[in-house]
Amino acid sequence: MKKIILLISFCAQLILNAHTGHLDPKNLKVWKNNSENKSILGTFYYTKGQDVFIEATDGKVVKMNRSELSAEMQNYVDGKIAKIAKINQKIQIKHLKNQQVTAVTPPNLNLIGLGLFVVAILFLIYLYKINHLAFTPIFSVVLLVSILSFANGNVVKRGLTTSPTFMDSAFSYFKPTINTRWDNQYFYVESNGIADHEMMLGITSWQQQVPIPQCYIGSNAWSIPLNPVIANTPVPVNNQHFLRGAVAIAVNGIAIFNPYTNTGVDAFLDGQLDQYGGHSGRADDYHYHIAPVVLYNKIPKTSPIAFALDGFAIYGDFEPDGSAMKALDANHGHYGTNGLYHYHSSNSAPYMIGKMVGKVTEDSTLQIIPQATAKGVRPALTPLKGATITHCHKYTNGMGYILTYTLNGQKDTVDYSWTSAGQYTYKFKVNGSTTTNNYNGQKICVVPQTSGIESFESADFMVYPNPASEVLNFKFPKNIDPKSIQSLLIYNVNGSVLQTVSNNVNSIDLKYFSKGIYFLKLNANGQSYTTKFIVR
Repeated sequence: MKKIILLISFCAQLILNAHTGHLDPKNLKVWKNNSENKSILGTFYYTKGQDVFIEATDGKVVKMNRSELSAEMQNYVDGKIAKIAKINQKIQIKHLKNQQVTAVTPPNLNLIGLGLFVVAILFLIYLYKINHLAFTPIFSVVLLVSILSFANGNVVKRGLTTSPTFMDSAFSYFKPTINTRWDNQYFYVESNGIADHEMMLGITSWQQQVPIPQCYIGSNAWSIPLNPVIANTPVPVNNQHFLRGAVAIAVNGIAIFNPYTNTGVDAFLDGQLDQYGGHSGRADDYHYHIAPVVLYNKIPKTSPIAFALDGFAIYGDFEPDGSAMKALDANHGHYGTNGLYHYHSSNSAPYMIGKMVGKVTEDSTLQIIPQATAKGVRPALTPLKGATITHCHKYTNGMGYILTYTLNGQKDTVDYSWTSAGQYTYKFKVNGSTTTNNYNGQKICVVPQTSGIESFESADFMVYPNPASEVLNFKFPKNIDPKSIQSLLIYNVNGSVLQTVSNNVNSIDLKYFSKGIYFLKLNANGQSYTTKFIVR
């Protein structure tokens, strides 16, 4: 019996030590591909066969062939592999703003280990014909300790943390036409609801609505949860749920609605959407019903195209690490290599989100709350059967549009404009005659320019020029003696340390930095100073 107890203790110890270990900050190095004569500034990520994967300064993962690296770098890779082999993999993601650590665990690793342990114990009971009644107390104690060990504070359920700085970087490509900020609960997106591409073009089933400015500002900003909670039962995005509001926000600040309209029809198949996947609603509010892949003309293929209102990112055809999209689950997404859940867009139903993986709150109309609301200025019109929109040209002063459509071979227009005070004029030109309607709406809102990042930056810690392309200069706060500096670090938007800067310099060579957003953090005299800089 003593041998059995020792065996059980040994098995339990193995499981208790199965947690992934902490990964130390990586050293930034220049990786040279000899055959292609190119260099990348980044850190070792992992290897697969002869391929070496390097994380570049912008967070992207780049692949190089091991044989093309210098002998020095090959030895460095060998050393990394040997070191990794001695520890269990545990990656810590450090959030720049609050320095809280969230561990990312491989899928079901702990449950697999626990299952093997249970099987081993049952086998021992059978092999040694142990009285199961006498054995139950021992087995229960060991099992309870094992389960509690998996609830250790260092192991966090995957997908429960979204970095606000990462989200901010995703939306940064469309600033200053949009603004972002955040608190401890939500990431807020402010916009006027007008896309920067030509809207309405190509619609063949028109509701006679047109795009006008909205006021998604302040308390009416779009709200995305920063700490999403995995739903016990994901709610389907279908012709019953979420028909009266947004399910996601595109990175250009435009809302994305359910693929089904409030009448329960597929908006794309019904011809109601323009060539970008959008149209205007009953409040003349422009929004998408499928993911606007056209935005990838302006943003990297590895960047999110939108964020769902449950808090999880939405990507296109590529994974965040640059690889091709992996197989999708029933919710139209999966967990990424960073341990966070995300969705992907597609050209067929469900187009973007099959079910809301994150927990959401619905109101009495089954709309997600909280969310911003649109305000119209005129009564909704009836659909114009057979009309096809051919143009929607903006006024040169940006205060109106001329929408052109064809119906029964005839070209007609809706010429509409507004003033800054919110006075709207609609001119319907049909069959050579013009009908004019005037309406009073809300005052045109101005999108603020106060990013949430500035809330923890120091005005005294300056970097210039910003954006920069070759060299970044910086100036320490007046009360800081360079000799008192404990650390000066460069972070990427994911909160990973990219480089340690010497405290006896006042500039950084950006030669090997990819385009994107970075942070320079100074620790001195027990205080921290953080400033953002952009490489272009």
